[in-house]
Amino acid sequence: MAPAQARPDLEDELDVTLQTPWVTIVWNDPINLMSYVTYVFQTYFGYAKEKATKLMLDVHHKGRAVVSAGSREKMERDVEAMHSYGLWATLAKDD
Repeated sequence: MAPAQARPDLEDELDVTLQTPWVTIVWNDPINLMSYVTYVFQTYFGYAKEKATKLMLDVHHKGRAVVSAGSREKMERDVEAMHSYGLWATLAKDD
């Protein structure tokens, strides 16, 4: 009996799936002040004020901003942290 060969297309699909990072998205809401959202991004993610302000403005003007990327487990922690600060956040697979 010949040894089973792996399907190259299946291996490629698995590699792409493992390499595709997840992202944390913070959504606009009518409750939190822009200064507070900037503060959260600086405090939790350690972003410089300029980067935190840019992300906050994306949330405010575009309705959302991707604030972090990485493994699904890390993004789940980031989403949970954003919720603990009172922000509306979700995770998604980055395309």
